[in-house]
Amino acid sequence: MHTFFGKIICFIVVNEFCERFSYYGMKAVLTLYFLTYLHWDKDLSTAIYHAFSSLCYFTPILGAVIADSWLGKFKTIIYLSIVYVIGHVVKSVGAIPTVGNTDVHISLSMVGLILIAFGTGGIKPCVAAFGGDQFDEENGAERQKFFSIFYMSINAGSLLSTIITPILRGDVKCFGNDCYALAFGVPAILMIVATVVFIAGSGLYKKTPPKGNVLLEVCNCIGVICHQKRSRRSKHDPPKKHWLDWAEEKYSKRLIQEIKMVLRVLVLYIPLPMFWALFDQQGSRWTLQATRMNMAFVRDSLHDMLNALMILLFVPIFDLVIYPLVGLCRINITPLRKMAMGMIFAALAFGAATVVEVNVVETVVNPAPAGKCLLQVYNWPEFFKGHFQTEVSLEGNSLSLSLSLSLLCQDPPQYETVTLGETSKNLTLQVTFNGETSECLQTFEEKKAYSLIVDSVNTGIQCKLVEDNIQKSDDGNPFLRFLNKGPDAITIHVGDVEFLVASGVMSLNKSVSRGEYPHVTCTLPLGDCPHLNLGLLDFGASYTVILMEESGKLVPHRMVDVEANNVHIGWQIPQYILITVGEVMFSITGLEFSYSQAPANMKSVLQAGWLLTVAFGNVIVLIVAEGAGLEQWIEFLLFAGMLLGVCIIFSIMASFYTYVDPSELDKVCLEDSGKEDDHDDLKKMTDDIQMNKKVKSTRL
Repeated sequence: MHTFFGKIICFIVVNEFCERFSYYGMKAVLTLYFLTYLHWDKDLSTAIYHAFSSLCYFTPILGAVIADSWLGKFKTIIYLSIVYVIGHVVKSVGAIPTVGNTDVHISLSMVGLILIAFGTGGIKPCVAAFGGDQFDEENGAERQKFFSIFYMSINAGSLLSTIITPILRGDVKCFGNDCYALAFGVPAILMIVATVVFIAGSGLYKKTPPKGNVLLEVCNCIGVICHQKRSRRSKHDPPKKHWLDWAEEKYSKRLIQEIKMVLRVLVLYIPLPMFWALFDQQGSRWTLQATRMNMAFVRDSLHDMLNALMILLFVPIFDLVIYPLVGLCRINITPLRKMAMGMIFAALAFGAATVVEVNVVETVVNPAPAGKCLLQVYNWPEFFKGHFQTEVSLEGNSLSLSLSLSLLCQDPPQYETVTLGETSKNLTLQVTFNGETSECLQTFEEKKAYSLIVDSVNTGIQCKLVEDNIQKSDDGNPFLRFLNKGPDAITIHVGDVEFLVASGVMSLNKSVSRGEYPHVTCTLPLGDCPHLNLGLLDFGASYTVILMEESGKLVPHRMVDVEANNVHIGWQIPQYILITVGEVMFSITGLEFSYSQAPANMKSVLQAGWLLTVAFGNVIVLIVAEGAGLEQWIEFLLFAGMLLGVCIIFSIMASFYTYVDPSELDKVCLEDSGKEDDHDDLKKMTDDIQMNKKVKSTRL
């Protein structure tokens, strides 16, 4: 790349790196901020998070209109960057506990997020287009390299911010708690740096002046066309070659040609949101899939950084190796063909995710449907020495659960489905042992899972019903509970989690960190008890530990309610590789294509249109995920099939697209202008002749 251009691009790329660090660094701790600082529930936190993300992708159109119509790209970036910085500062101040009460913190946080959304969304289409403006049309190859470097800077900023910002929040303490003020303050500083760096290169930039209110002019032009078509239809005027040609009488041919160029590209954008619908599920569905997998040797932070790491690796490989090799094979791989191939790779990624999901769900206990619940049996071995049978009956329907009395519980756990009926959820439980039957009445709720503890008392057999947790944890950690058969209450510490278990009582299920626990400390009312060996508490499992006194010692018996995740997270790597290859071919190419096919006065607008496809992709996810209610592997397969179908449609549309060189527009318009000038000169000469004739006639 030319040295002069290299200096210019350095300012723009460093600006983008700092801005993306600022944005993704703030988002990395935003949900935790809602949950732990503002104390919102998960639903509200998720809703606000996605509302903010959507606003960030709908505001680019506003920034694009401001840049192309009034201020120009350079001034728009400067002014909206200042708004961006103010938003970060307000957000950071709202995270200081000593500043006002909770209502003040919420107000400052919302104002900060809105300002950030307008800042980041407003400058997003301008920075990429401004960078492209630095290259002349004959330097298309250099411009393509710029967009690759530009995209790498985005991912480099994202990568570092997801490492550093969570450390600033958790490892640094301020005001006696997690330091959210610092975690939001550092992104604010990076945004200030981004603005200063961008301004520092001001003297080197090529600045394209704004062309007036382009969007309003386009809307007026289309309005005129609609009116002309209605009024001329009655006059039986010959049809026009293109419907936009109806505006030729009031608008220049140049504007009409520019609108044609933009509309041709926007029509191509119609199928594109489907790609983003799949791509953005890396942060939602794929992350949830990972929590149900064995994450041994892999930390959550590394999993979150996987896509950014691969982007930094794959972009130079494609630019320096793969694309040149394809060119040597004399294969004409156009931008639209690259994008279609990117769609295919994304669909293959979801095919791989489907295969993984099918294996993952084998360790998941499916919840009972409406009107039913799940039930398993626990047995005290010191009372029963033979076999017993538990019968659950209601309104003539019966269900039998049998258990060998040499076991505490089924291994592996085997829940039976119990029908609750339409009017009553009270079931009579009948426990039969040696021909004698005991009954107890228990209350159930639909869609829940229960354990029936069969115990001995002086009067015979006793039943106790406890609710089970069969859900995998959101973070992949195991759940643990204790059932104390000992004579005294006991306090147990598993890592940082404390369990207080009274005699004969089942404790609550609590999430603990995954790991080996050979020496768990416990405390009895009269002193410490021997360390308990709980063994490995593995990813995603749910355990019940029965504490029993044997030979004067407290002995733990560990039962598995939900099996541990047995599919290693490494099996997700193929789907990440495929989706990243798809991103390199689709996203980077689309970014450059949007710039190259736009007229000079509408480049930011078309960049904003490109970004809107991301926003609509998220809308598709919400519609399918919330509306369909499918099993996860079926949903993955559905998305893959939908994208393949869209890819076929896009390929057909692309085959009819004719690539344009915006610089050729000047030549065409000059030729048309020349013809119009010749026509005007001829008309003027004719008018002069007619005027001379009239003058002579008057004299005569």
